[in-house]
Amino acid sequence: MRKKYRITSKFRFTLFATVLLLCLFTLIGTISGLNTVSSSSLDQYYQVQVQYGDTLWDIAAEYGPADRDIRSVIWDICEINGISAEQLTAGQRIIVPVYQ
Repeated sequence: MRKKYRITSKFRFTLFATVLLLCLFTLIGTISGLNTVSSSSLDQYYQVQVQYGDTLWDIAAEYGPADRDIRSVIWDICEINGISAEQLTAGQRIIVPVYQ
């Protein structure tokens, strides 16, 4: 013989069903990746080929923002590429961050 269940409180049942549906939609969204933001969380870069006579100062002045200290842009370029100013050679490809 099967046991029968009765709903004793419509409010509690409705609250339980609502919370259950919210959890289900959140789980489905997380698994499917619909609730991720990718464009604002990914860094963007320019790829620059160093020409003969180029310096980090010239590259930072060309690609960096006008309102930022050029020394901090040079530091960012060196950190991203793992180089120092002396290691820059013609023909080398480096990446430069896109500043928003």
